[in-house]
Amino acid sequence: MLCVLALLSAIAPLATDMYLPGLPTMEKSLDTSTTSVQLTLTTFMAGLGIGQLVIGPLSDGLGRRKLLIGGTALCAVSGVLCAIAPSIGVLIAARLLQGFSGGAGIVLARAVIADRARGDVAARLFSIMMIIGGVAPVVAPLMGGALLGPIGWRGIFWVLAGAATVMLIGVLTLVPETLPAERRHGGGLTALVGNLRYVVTNRVFVGYAFTFAFGFGALFSYISASPFVAEHVLGLSPGQFSIVFAINSLGILAGSIVNTKLIGTFQPRQLLTFGVGLLVTSGALLTLATTIGGSRIWLVLPMMFGVVSSIGFIMGNATALAQGQVSEAAGTGSALMGACQFGLAAVVSPLVGIAGADTAVPMAIAILASGLIAMTSLKVLARAA
Repeated sequence: MLCVLALLSAIAPLATDMYLPGLPTMEKSLDTSTTSVQLTLTTFMAGLGIGQLVIGPLSDGLGRRKLLIGGTALCAVSGVLCAIAPSIGVLIAARLLQGFSGGAGIVLARAVIADRARGDVAARLFSIMMIIGGVAPVVAPLMGGALLGPIGWRGIFWVLAGAATVMLIGVLTLVPETLPAERRHGGGLTALVGNLRYVVTNRVFVGYAFTFAFGFGALFSYISASPFVAEHVLGLSPGQFSIVFAINSLGILAGSIVNTKLIGTFQPRQLLTFGVGLLVTSGALLTLATTIGGSRIWLVLPMMFGVVSSIGFIMGNATALAQGQVSEAAGTGSALMGACQFGLAAVVSPLVGIAGADTAVPMAIAILASGLIAMTSLKVLARAA
Protein backbone atom coordinates (compact mmCIF):
# COMPACT_ATOMS: atom_id res chain seq x y z
CA MET A 1 0.00 0.00 0.00
CA LEU A 2 2.86 2.37 0.82
CA CYS A 3 4.28 1.83 -2.68
CA VAL A 4 0.92 2.71 -4.25
CA LEU A 5 0.62 5.83 -2.08
CA ALA A 6 4.14 6.85 -3.10
CA LEU A 7 3.27 6.48 -6.78
CA LEU A 8 0.13 8.56 -6.27
CA SER A 9 2.23 11.26 -4.62
CA ALA A 10 4.65 11.04 -7.55
CA ILE A 11 2.07 12.37 -10.03
CA ALA A 12 3.60 15.86 -9.74
CA PRO A 13 7.19 14.89 -10.70
CA LEU A 14 5.93 12.43 -13.33
CA ALA A 15 3.65 14.98 -14.97
CA THR A 16 6.31 17.72 -14.93
CA ASP A 17 9.73 16.09 -15.23
CA MET A 18 8.83 13.73 -18.08
CA TYR A 19 7.88 16.52 -20.45
CA LEU A 20 10.41 19.13 -19.28
CA PRO A 21 12.96 18.16 -21.98
CA GLY A 22 10.23 18.78 -24.55
CA LEU A 23 9.29 22.33 -23.50
CA PRO A 24 11.41 24.02 -26.20
CA THR A 25 9.99 21.55 -28.75
CA MET A 26 6.42 22.27 -27.65
CA GLU A 27 7.08 25.98 -28.08
CA LYS A 28 7.86 25.40 -31.77
CA SER A 29 5.25 22.69 -32.34
CA LEU A 30 2.35 24.79 -31.03
CA ASP A 31 3.75 28.05 -32.45
CA THR A 32 3.66 29.82 -29.11
CA SER A 33 5.94 31.62 -26.64
CA THR A 34 8.18 30.47 -23.80
CA THR A 35 5.84 32.11 -21.27
CA SER A 36 2.80 30.31 -22.72
CA VAL A 37 4.57 26.94 -22.56
CA GLN A 38 5.55 27.61 -18.95
CA LEU A 39 1.86 28.27 -18.25
CA THR A 40 1.27 24.53 -18.79
CA LEU A 41 3.35 24.10 -15.63
CA THR A 42 1.58 26.94 -13.86
CA THR A 43 -1.93 25.67 -14.55
CA PHE A 44 -0.98 22.11 -13.62
CA MET A 45 0.34 23.29 -10.27
CA ALA A 46 -2.68 25.54 -9.74
CA GLY A 47 -4.91 22.56 -10.45
CA LEU A 48 -3.02 20.45 -7.94
CA GLY A 49 -3.50 23.13 -5.30
CA ILE A 50 -7.21 23.65 -6.00
CA GLY A 51 -7.88 19.93 -6.25
CA GLN A 52 -6.30 19.24 -2.90
CA LEU A 53 -8.16 22.13 -1.28
CA VAL A 54 -11.47 20.67 -2.47
CA ILE A 55 -10.83 16.92 -2.12
CA GLY A 56 -8.98 16.92 1.21
CA PRO A 57 -11.76 18.43 3.35
CA LEU A 58 -14.38 16.34 1.52
CA SER A 59 -12.48 13.19 2.48
CA ASP A 60 -12.78 14.03 6.19
CA GLY A 61 -16.53 13.64 5.78
CA LEU A 62 -16.87 11.11 2.96
CA GLY A 63 -13.83 8.88 3.50
CA ARG A 64 -10.69 8.45 1.42
CA ARG A 65 -11.19 5.52 -0.96
CA LYS A 66 -14.06 6.60 -3.24
CA LEU A 67 -12.54 10.03 -3.84
CA LEU A 68 -9.16 8.44 -4.50
CA ILE A 69 -10.64 6.12 -7.13
CA GLY A 70 -12.55 8.91 -8.87
CA GLY A 71 -9.62 11.32 -8.88
CA THR A 72 -7.16 8.78 -10.27
CA ALA A 73 -9.58 7.75 -13.04
CA LEU A 74 -10.06 11.41 -14.04
CA CYS A 75 -6.27 11.86 -14.04
CA ALA A 76 -5.98 9.13 -16.68
CA VAL A 77 -8.65 10.78 -18.84
CA SER A 78 -7.02 14.20 -18.59
CA GLY A 79 -3.70 12.69 -19.71
CA VAL A 80 -5.41 11.62 -22.94
CA LEU A 81 -6.82 15.14 -23.40
CA CYS A 82 -3.29 16.58 -23.05
CA ALA A 83 -2.00 14.13 -25.66
CA ILE A 84 -4.55 15.15 -28.29
CA ALA A 85 -4.65 18.91 -27.52
CA PRO A 86 -4.70 20.83 -30.84
CA SER A 87 -3.52 24.17 -29.41
CA ILE A 88 -1.70 25.69 -26.45
CA GLY A 89 -5.01 26.95 -25.02
CA VAL A 90 -6.54 23.47 -24.98
CA LEU A 91 -3.34 22.01 -23.54
CA ILE A 92 -3.32 24.59 -20.73
CA ALA A 93 -6.95 23.73 -19.87
CA ALA A 94 -6.24 19.99 -19.97
CA ARG A 95 -3.25 20.46 -17.70
CA LEU A 96 -5.47 22.29 -15.21
CA LEU A 97 -7.81 19.28 -15.16
CA GLN A 98 -4.87 16.90 -14.90
CA GLY A 99 -3.58 18.84 -11.92
CA PHE A 100 -6.98 18.99 -10.22
CA SER A 101 -7.50 15.24 -10.51
CA GLY A 102 -3.91 14.44 -9.62
CA GLY A 103 -4.41 16.41 -6.42
CA ALA A 104 -6.61 13.58 -5.14
CA GLY A 105 -3.71 11.15 -5.06
CA ILE A 106 -1.36 13.59 -3.35
CA VAL A 107 -3.70 14.88 -0.64
CA LEU A 108 -5.23 11.50 0.14
CA ALA A 109 -1.91 9.65 0.24
CA ARG A 110 -0.81 11.98 3.05
CA ALA A 111 -4.17 11.65 4.80
CA VAL A 112 -4.08 7.83 4.65
CA ILE A 113 -0.70 7.76 6.40
CA ALA A 114 -1.86 10.34 8.95
CA ASP A 115 -4.88 8.09 9.64
CA ARG A 116 -2.53 5.24 10.51
CA ALA A 117 0.57 6.73 12.19
CA ARG A 118 1.89 9.52 14.47
CA GLY A 119 5.22 11.00 15.58
CA ASP A 120 8.51 9.34 14.59
CA VAL A 121 6.63 6.50 12.91
CA ALA A 122 4.78 8.95 10.66
CA ALA A 123 8.01 10.84 9.89
CA ARG A 124 9.69 7.56 8.94
CA LEU A 125 6.75 6.49 6.74
CA PHE A 126 6.64 9.85 4.97
CA SER A 127 10.40 9.63 4.39
CA ILE A 128 10.11 6.07 3.05
CA MET A 129 7.32 7.23 0.77
CA MET A 130 9.64 9.99 -0.47
CA ILE A 131 12.35 7.40 -1.16
CA ILE A 132 9.95 5.34 -3.26
CA GLY A 133 8.46 8.39 -4.90
CA GLY A 134 11.94 9.87 -5.28
CA VAL A 135 12.64 7.40 -8.06
CA ALA A 136 10.11 9.31 -10.20
CA PRO A 137 12.10 12.55 -10.60
CA VAL A 138 15.21 10.47 -11.35
CA VAL A 139 13.61 8.24 -13.96
CA ALA A 140 11.09 10.72 -15.42
CA PRO A 141 13.50 13.16 -17.13
CA LEU A 142 15.57 10.29 -18.49
CA MET A 143 12.42 8.67 -19.87
CA GLY A 144 11.26 12.02 -21.22
CA GLY A 145 14.60 12.66 -22.94
CA ALA A 146 14.65 9.14 -24.38
CA LEU A 147 11.00 9.19 -25.52
CA LEU A 148 10.94 12.73 -26.89
CA GLY A 149 12.64 11.75 -30.14
CA PRO A 150 10.72 8.56 -30.96
CA ILE A 151 7.20 9.55 -29.80
CA GLY A 152 7.34 13.32 -29.27
CA TRP A 153 5.82 15.35 -26.47
CA ARG A 154 2.33 14.06 -27.27
CA GLY A 155 3.51 10.50 -26.83
CA ILE A 156 4.86 11.43 -23.40
CA PHE A 157 1.34 12.45 -22.34
CA TRP A 158 0.02 9.10 -23.59
CA VAL A 159 2.59 7.43 -21.32
CA LEU A 160 1.38 9.57 -18.40
CA ALA A 161 -2.21 8.51 -19.09
CA GLY A 162 -1.07 4.89 -18.98
CA ALA A 163 0.77 5.47 -15.70
CA ALA A 164 -2.41 6.94 -14.16
CA THR A 165 -4.29 3.84 -15.27
CA VAL A 166 -1.75 1.62 -13.50
CA MET A 167 -2.14 3.74 -10.35
CA LEU A 168 -5.92 3.31 -10.55
CA ILE A 169 -5.51 -0.46 -10.62
CA GLY A 170 -3.23 -0.21 -7.58
CA VAL A 171 -5.80 1.83 -5.66
CA LEU A 172 -8.61 -0.60 -6.51
CA THR A 173 -6.63 -3.64 -5.38
CA LEU A 174 -4.36 -2.44 -2.54
CA VAL A 175 -5.65 0.68 -0.80
CA PRO A 176 -8.46 0.14 1.73
CA GLU A 177 -10.61 2.75 3.43
CA THR A 178 -8.57 4.12 6.37
CA LEU A 179 -11.12 6.56 7.84
CA PRO A 180 -13.96 4.58 9.46
CA ALA A 181 -17.43 6.09 9.57
CA GLU A 182 -17.24 6.83 13.30
CA ARG A 183 -14.23 9.12 12.78
CA ARG A 184 -15.79 11.16 9.98
CA HIS A 185 -17.03 14.68 10.63
CA GLY A 186 -19.96 14.71 8.25
CA GLY A 187 -20.12 16.37 4.86
CA GLY A 188 -21.99 19.55 5.75
CA LEU A 189 -20.78 23.14 5.48
CA THR A 190 -20.71 23.52 9.27
CA ALA A 191 -18.33 20.57 9.65
CA LEU A 192 -16.15 21.86 6.80
CA VAL A 193 -15.87 25.33 8.32
CA GLY A 194 -15.16 23.83 11.73
CA ASN A 195 -12.34 21.70 10.34
CA LEU A 196 -10.84 24.66 8.50
CA ARG A 197 -10.96 26.79 11.65
CA TYR A 198 -9.39 23.98 13.69
CA VAL A 199 -6.50 23.74 11.22
CA VAL A 200 -5.75 27.38 10.35
CA THR A 201 -5.83 28.59 13.95
CA ASN A 202 -3.08 26.16 14.93
CA ARG A 203 -0.02 28.41 14.62
CA VAL A 204 2.45 25.55 14.87
CA PHE A 205 0.72 23.69 12.02
CA VAL A 206 0.81 26.84 9.90
CA GLY A 207 4.53 27.24 10.59
CA TYR A 208 5.35 23.70 9.52
CA ALA A 209 3.00 23.96 6.52
CA PHE A 210 4.74 27.15 5.32
CA THR A 211 8.13 25.51 5.81
CA PHE A 212 6.89 22.59 3.70
CA ALA A 213 5.38 24.84 1.01
CA PHE A 214 8.32 27.22 0.62
CA GLY A 215 10.75 24.30 0.60
CA PHE A 216 8.80 23.00 -2.37
CA GLY A 217 8.71 26.52 -3.81
CA ALA A 218 12.51 26.48 -3.90
CA LEU A 219 12.48 23.08 -5.58
CA PHE A 220 9.94 24.19 -8.17
CA SER A 221 11.90 27.34 -8.92
CA TYR A 222 14.67 24.99 -9.97
CA ILE A 223 12.33 22.59 -11.82
CA SER A 224 10.56 25.22 -13.93
CA ALA A 225 13.71 27.16 -14.87
CA SER A 226 16.23 24.33 -15.20
CA PRO A 227 15.57 23.29 -18.85
CA PHE A 228 16.09 26.86 -20.06
CA VAL A 229 19.03 27.50 -17.73
CA ALA A 230 20.67 24.23 -18.80
CA GLU A 231 20.24 24.77 -22.53
CA HIS A 232 20.47 28.57 -22.90
CA VAL A 233 22.81 29.53 -20.04
CA LEU A 234 24.98 26.45 -19.47
CA GLY A 235 24.95 25.28 -23.11
CA LEU A 236 23.76 21.71 -22.49
CA SER A 237 21.81 19.62 -25.00
CA PRO A 238 18.34 18.21 -24.12
CA GLY A 239 19.92 14.80 -23.54
CA GLN A 240 22.63 16.24 -21.29
CA PHE A 241 20.00 18.20 -19.38
CA SER A 242 18.03 14.99 -18.74
CA ILE A 243 21.14 13.35 -17.28
CA VAL A 244 22.00 16.37 -15.10
CA PHE A 245 18.38 16.63 -13.92
CA ALA A 246 18.34 12.94 -13.01
CA ILE A 247 21.63 13.22 -11.09
CA ASN A 248 20.32 16.21 -9.17
CA SER A 249 17.13 14.30 -8.41
CA LEU A 250 19.27 11.61 -6.80
CA GLY A 251 19.96 14.27 -4.18
CA ILE A 252 16.33 14.06 -3.00
CA LEU A 253 16.58 10.29 -2.91
CA ALA A 254 19.87 10.34 -0.98
CA GLY A 255 18.61 13.00 1.43
CA SER A 256 15.44 11.00 2.11
CA ILE A 257 17.41 7.80 2.74
CA VAL A 258 19.79 9.53 5.17
CA ASN A 259 16.85 11.26 6.85
CA THR A 260 15.05 7.94 7.35
CA LYS A 261 18.16 6.36 8.89
CA LEU A 262 18.61 9.28 11.30
CA ILE A 263 15.02 9.38 12.58
CA GLY A 264 15.18 8.01 16.11
CA THR A 265 18.73 9.26 16.62
CA PHE A 266 17.59 12.82 15.92
CA GLN A 267 14.13 14.31 16.26
CA PRO A 268 12.22 15.18 13.06
CA ARG A 269 12.40 18.89 13.94
CA GLN A 270 16.20 18.75 14.23
CA LEU A 271 16.46 17.08 10.82
CA LEU A 272 14.04 19.62 9.37
CA THR A 273 16.15 22.48 10.74
CA PHE A 274 19.24 20.98 9.10
CA GLY A 275 17.44 20.66 5.76
CA VAL A 276 16.25 24.27 5.78
CA GLY A 277 19.75 25.44 6.69
CA LEU A 278 21.20 23.48 3.77
CA LEU A 279 18.60 25.01 1.44
CA VAL A 280 19.39 28.58 2.49
CA THR A 281 23.16 28.02 2.27
CA SER A 282 22.94 26.41 -1.18
CA GLY A 283 20.54 29.12 -2.39
CA ALA A 284 22.87 31.89 -1.25
CA LEU A 285 25.88 30.29 -2.95
CA LEU A 286 23.83 29.70 -6.12
CA THR A 287 22.87 33.39 -6.18
CA LEU A 288 26.55 34.33 -5.95
CA ALA A 289 27.44 31.80 -8.66
CA THR A 290 24.87 33.22 -11.09
CA THR A 291 25.76 36.86 -10.47
CA ILE A 292 29.41 37.55 -9.67
CA GLY A 293 30.39 33.99 -10.65
CA GLY A 294 29.23 34.42 -14.24
CA SER A 295 27.04 31.28 -14.23
CA ARG A 296 29.96 28.93 -14.80
CA ILE A 297 28.76 25.37 -15.06
CA TRP A 298 31.17 24.03 -12.40
CA LEU A 299 29.79 26.59 -9.93
CA VAL A 300 26.10 26.35 -10.75
CA LEU A 301 25.58 22.58 -10.90
CA PRO A 302 26.95 21.73 -7.41
CA MET A 303 24.78 24.42 -5.85
CA MET A 304 21.72 23.08 -7.69
CA PHE A 305 22.52 19.65 -6.27
CA GLY A 306 22.71 21.13 -2.76
CA VAL A 307 19.31 22.82 -3.19
CA VAL A 308 17.65 19.62 -4.38
CA SER A 309 19.33 17.45 -1.70
CA SER A 310 17.95 19.64 1.09
CA ILE A 311 14.39 18.71 0.06
CA GLY A 312 14.96 15.14 1.26
CA PHE A 313 15.26 16.49 4.82
CA ILE A 314 12.42 19.01 4.52
CA MET A 315 9.33 17.46 2.94
CA GLY A 316 8.87 14.27 4.98
CA ASN A 317 9.68 15.82 8.35
CA ALA A 318 7.61 18.97 7.77
CA THR A 319 4.66 16.84 6.62
CA ALA A 320 4.79 14.56 9.68
CA LEU A 321 5.20 17.46 12.11
CA ALA A 322 2.37 19.47 10.52
CA GLN A 323 -0.06 16.56 10.23
CA GLY A 324 0.68 15.57 13.81
CA GLN A 325 -0.70 18.94 14.93
CA VAL A 326 -4.11 18.40 13.26
CA SER A 327 -4.68 14.64 13.40
CA GLU A 328 -8.44 15.09 13.95
CA ALA A 329 -8.80 16.67 10.49
CA ALA A 330 -5.97 15.05 8.54
CA GLY A 331 -7.65 15.51 5.15
CA THR A 332 -8.21 19.22 5.68
CA GLY A 333 -4.67 19.70 7.00
CA SER A 334 -3.23 17.81 4.05
CA ALA A 335 -5.37 19.86 1.67
CA LEU A 336 -4.17 23.19 3.04
CA MET A 337 -0.56 22.03 2.87
CA GLY A 338 -1.05 20.97 -0.74
CA ALA A 339 -2.86 24.17 -1.67
CA CYS A 340 -0.01 26.25 -0.25
CA GLN A 341 2.57 23.98 -1.87
CA PHE A 342 1.26 23.96 -5.42
CA GLY A 343 -0.33 27.39 -5.31
CA LEU A 344 3.11 28.78 -4.54
CA ALA A 345 4.60 26.67 -7.32
CA ALA A 346 2.08 28.14 -9.76
CA VAL A 347 3.24 31.65 -8.80
CA VAL A 348 6.93 30.80 -8.96
CA SER A 349 6.86 29.18 -12.39
CA PRO A 350 6.36 32.32 -14.54
CA LEU A 351 8.49 34.49 -12.22
CA VAL A 352 11.70 32.50 -12.77
CA GLY A 353 11.41 33.17 -16.50
CA ILE A 354 10.54 36.84 -16.20
CA ALA A 355 13.97 38.00 -17.38
CA GLY A 356 14.02 35.63 -20.36
CA ALA A 357 15.66 32.29 -21.04
CA ASP A 358 19.27 33.56 -21.06
CA THR A 359 19.81 34.18 -17.34
CA ALA A 360 19.75 32.01 -14.19
CA VAL A 361 19.56 34.92 -11.74
CA PRO A 362 15.75 34.94 -11.23
CA MET A 363 15.85 31.20 -10.47
CA ALA A 364 18.60 31.66 -7.88
CA ILE A 365 16.85 34.60 -6.21
CA ALA A 366 13.55 32.68 -6.05
CA ILE A 367 15.30 29.69 -4.43
CA LEU A 368 17.03 31.86 -1.83
CA ALA A 369 13.88 33.84 -1.03
CA SER A 370 11.86 30.64 -0.61
CA GLY A 371 14.52 29.20 1.69
CA LEU A 372 14.60 32.29 3.87
CA ILE A 373 10.80 32.31 4.23
CA ALA A 374 10.85 28.59 5.09
CA MET A 375 13.46 29.27 7.78
CA THR A 376 11.45 32.17 9.21
CA SER A 377 8.28 30.05 9.31
CA LEU A 378 10.12 27.29 11.17
CA LYS A 379 11.81 29.58 13.66
CA VAL A 380 8.92 31.97 14.33
CA LEU A 381 5.54 30.33 13.72
CA ALA A 382 6.49 26.78 14.70
CA ARG A 383 8.71 27.75 17.62
CA ALA A 384 6.26 26.38 20.21
CA ALA A 385 6.65 22.79 18.94
